[in-house]
Parts: sequence; C-alpha cells; structure tokens
Amino acid sequence: MMEITEDNVRKQILLLGNEAIARGALEAGVDVATTYPGTPSSEIGDTFSKIAKQATKQNKNPGFYFEYSTNEKVALEIAAAASFCGLRALTCMKHVGLNVASDVLMTYLYMGCKGGHIIVSADDPYCHSSQNEQDNRYFALFSNAPMLEPITPQEAKEMTRIGFDISEELRLPILLRTTTRLNHARGPVNLSKLQKPRATGQFEKDPLLVSTSVTARIKHPVLLKKMEQAEKISEKSPFNTILNIGKPTDKGIVTSGISVNYCKEVAEALKLNVKILKLGMTHPIPRKMCEQFIKSCNIIVVVEELEPILEQQFKALAHAVKSDVRIYGKSTGHLSRLYEYTPDVIADAFSKIFNVKNPFLRPVQLKLKLPSRPPTLCPGCSHRATFYAVKKAAPKGTVYPTDIGCYVLGKASPIEVGDLLFCMGSNAGTACGLAVSTNQKIVSFMGDSTFFHSGIPPIIDAVHHNHDVVITILDNRTTAMTGHQPHPGTEYDGMGRLAKLIKVEDIVKGLGVEHIEIVDPNNIKETVAAFKRALDFKGPSVVISISPCILPEIQRKSMEENAVYHIDQEKCNQCKICIDEFGCPALYYAKDGITYVDETLCSGCGNCAEICPFDAIYIKGGKNDR
Repeated sequence: MMEITEDNVRKQILLLGNEAIARGALEAGVDVATTYPGTPSSEIGDTFSKIAKQATKQNKNPGFYFEYSTNEKVALEIAAAASFCGLRALTCMKHVGLNVASDVLMTYLYMGCKGGHIIVSADDPYCHSSQNEQDNRYFALFSNAPMLEPITPQEAKEMTRIGFDISEELRLPILLRTTTRLNHARGPVNLSKLQKPRATGQFEKDPLLVSTSVTARIKHPVLLKKMEQAEKISEKSPFNTILNIGKPTDKGIVTSGISVNYCKEVAEALKLNVKILKLGMTHPIPRKMCEQFIKSCNIIVVVEELEPILEQQFKALAHAVKSDVRIYGKSTGHLSRLYEYTPDVIADAFSKIFNVKNPFLRPVQLKLKLPSRPPTLCPGCSHRATFYAVKKAAPKGTVYPTDIGCYVLGKASPIEVGDLLFCMGSNAGTACGLAVSTNQKIVSFMGDSTFFHSGIPPIIDAVHHNHDVVITILDNRTTAMTGHQPHPGTEYDGMGRLAKLIKVEDIVKGLGVEHIEIVDPNNIKETVAAFKRALDFKGPSVVISISPCILPEIQRKSMEENAVYHIDQEKCNQCKICIDEFGCPALYYAKDGITYVDETLCSGCGNCAEICPFDAIYIKGGKNDR
C-alpha cells in the first residue's frame, strides 16, 4: 500500500502540495479524476495514476476512475458529466489549460453541478515552465466560480476535502487556485479518514441541462443567487482568518495564497505590530469581514502576486464604507505586478511602508560571472536529429513555427529551429497563416501529445484550403515534457491498463493529407531526403518523425546497449559540425581545443557518428568497438 492511501487518521506524512491535493480528494471520496498534464499541476494526476497502476497490478479496484484526457476541455467535460451523475470529481490543469477548458467552464457554472467538483488551476508566476503568467483569479470573477487558495500542503489537502462539501452545498464547481511554490512545496500533512467513493451514479434528465439561450436566461439569475450564498459561506469559512503579529494595532495586511507565509515571516522578523487578514476563500471575498477589517485599520498593505485583484476590491470597499484608510500595494509602486514574490520582496516593501530598517542583507554580487545554464534537449534526443535534418533540407529563410513541448528548446543555438509560438497546437495554424502571407517555405513542429491535444483541427484547415506547408509531428511515444504520461498514441492508459494505440499516421491520412512521410530521425540521411520531398510537394504535407523518447529508452536498455561513443582524434579534423551545428551536450571542447565525448552524458544514439564527415566517431565499449 502506498503511504498516501493509508486510512490512518493519526498519521502525519510529508507530501508535495500536489500530492496533498490528491490526498484531499481521496479523503473526500473522489470517484473520477481527470487531467491533461502540465507543470506545475502534473503530480496531482501522476499521483492518481500511480495509485491506480498499483491497484491494477494487484487486480484490485483503486476506488476511482482516472484518466489523462486528450486535452483540458475534454478532461473538464468528462468530470462534469460524472458530477451530473452525482459522483465526486476532480479536474486538474496548469493555468493556460483553463484557457482551453474555459468554453466548458463558462456555461458549466450556469448549469451547476450535482456531485462535488474541484477544478484545480495551477498558476505559474515568473513563468517557470509556461508561456505566460496569467492570473486565473480573473476566471473566478469572469465565470462566477467560488475560489479557494491554499497556503501550505496541509491547507491544500483540507481545502480540497472541504471544497467538495462546499461544491455540493452550492451545486457549483469550485476553483482551487494554486501556484508553483505551493504545488512543489513539501510539508507535513495530517491525514484524515478516507471516505468511501460512490463508484456508480445515476443521470437524471433535466431540460435545463441543455444550454440553449432560453435555459441560459433562466440559469444566469440562479448562478448569481448561488454566489450570494457563497459569500455567506465565505464569511464563516475557517480559511478566512485574522493573524495578530505583536501588539494590538491599526496597521493591517491583506494577503492570500503563498504570500501569507512570507508576510507572517517578514512581519515577525521586522518586529512589526500588524494584523494579517488571511483570505483562503478569495471569491467571493467575505465582504462584511473585510469591511470590518478596513474600519479597524489606518494603514492596509495588500500583498498578492500578479494582478491587483484584492487591492482593487479593498479600495472599492473602503470607498463604500467611507473609510480614509491608506491602502498600499501595486498602485503605490511598493509591490510589482510582475513575477513571484519572495520574503526579500516583501521585506523591502514593508520596510518602506512601515518606516523600519530592513535587517536582511542584499544578495552579495559575485565578481565572478557564473556561466549560463539554459535548458537543452537531452543527449540522444531524436528531436535534435529531426531539426538537423530539416535544416539540411530546407532553403535559407524557411520559417519554423513550433509548439509546446521539449522541442521548443530547438529554438536555441546552434539548432535555431523555432520562430513562432503562441500556445499548444498553434504551430500548424500559424503555419497556415504564414503560407498565405509570405513566399517563404514553412515547416512547423508539434509533438504527438500536442497533435492529439489540439493539432488536428489546423491540419484539417491546411488540407481544406490547400495551404503549402510542411507540418512535422515529432512522435516520441509519450508526453515527455511533463513526466512521460501516456496519451492516445501509447499502449497503456493512466490506470495502467492496456489501451487502444491510435496511430498518428492513420489520423493524418484520414484527414485527407495526400503527401505523408514517415521517418526514423536517427536515420538522418533518409530524414533529409524525406523533408526535401515534402518541401517539393505543392500543398500540405506531413512528416511524422517516429522515435521513442531517449530517457525511458536508456532505462530499458542493457549496459551493453548503452555503450557510449568515442572520438578517434587521429581521424577528427576538428570541423566542429557535431557541436556547432548539431549541438549535442554530450560533446564538448577541452582546453586544448580538441572535441571529446562526455561519457557520463552520452546516450549512445549514434547521431554524431552519422553526421561526422570524417568517420571519426565510433562506439566505445560496445560490440562494435574498433
């Protein structure tokens, strides 16, 4: 039995914030969990998958159904349907995933739910692994969704568990908004009793579940009434509370999420006399509680990462109650709308606002400039071979729209294949737009998981309008960037069960693409030839580059098969093609200017040997050692 599944109410275990959310759902008796993996939310779904796989191996029922859905919209639709059957459901995704699911979300709030439903939106201040740092609290305001924001893994677990009860009381799905620091923080979590899942529900027909304009006009007033009820719940919520630091005071701090921890820590370090209004249910805010807090303060500092959502609401409340309280935050320039906060950021703001000395030293500026260590494609990654081949085949000036996945790293030097990216699936759509706007050749790239997620519709557009583009599908048989989760193109599902493997080439052919090339990118010569044929074809062509992700492949291979490559220095002419053009990180220049292979990094793919014009690279330690 996994520790996270133990039904031991006295036990305390160490969990990631994401794992704590999964545990909270288990304690609430979740029946259905769905996701499309995306950092920083991935470990929530991965935890359910691990539990389900273990149960599958033991021929047991894990008590819930879990799946990695095709995309976030589908994930939300499946979970919402389960809720309509009276089952408890959880859907998790990263913040931009909620954009994909928003078409469902906006109407789902009108319709309401039956079984409790938690929707986790994992925001990413500072864009640690994202293309933007949008603040999804706006989705709560936009859609009229109740929202909870935890500050620790313990509270994440509790908010998830209690959130199901709130959801069923309001008959509304609940948004649980987290951020990277909470998702990936590890902390002690006290276990509560596991509820027994319902397993099977019953769908009851209701004409108001068909969202036409007539039903929408009926449902919208109902939603607004529910939000009035949600405000009453917020007023009594144990997640909204006041923390007193030091002596009684008229100086207040309003904060939510991970910033609560920083505010408390810094206030104590600066020996401030302040009271902190910690808001855990941030939509709707507890209006009466907030008004009373405003009236009791002379100064209020609003601390919230990203957008000034609470700050604007508190300014409006202060005006409504005719308070002359001074409100500091982003509007006064003391705090930024950019990036994530740290204790240093908060200490700097508090020292200026409260006119106290900041005891924290500024970071020491090193005289020695540290080398940059940007992320890079793994040694042996088949994407690098594909990019190298296409650059050999494509004429100068070719434009390369790319997409979300490991292969976005192809934009870096020396590969430099990646010119345009908006979001998942945008590669082929922008390729079509470029095709009607320029005479340059267009070659786009998407991964296999992205293809299933949102890459199919733009290929249909390319076929229907006969756009002259080459669309490349990098099929490495996994969702590699977020942790090697399965997708429709793999043989197993998230429960660990055998699943129907859907071939990318079958779908592409069914979409009407006439010119399809299927290549093994590790055969670079043939891959170059395939891209040349695709570029010569007038109209839409698709190149499917099939090679499993190197990381799980290395784990599967024997030590003999993992034999590394070596450079024969007598044959090597120091042309630097293997580094300056191919860019494998397992190859490096030594101080003597000679090229070597780092044996600790080499995956044994052999691509460097194929591109070497002097036949100077060979297997060392394997069957073919010379």
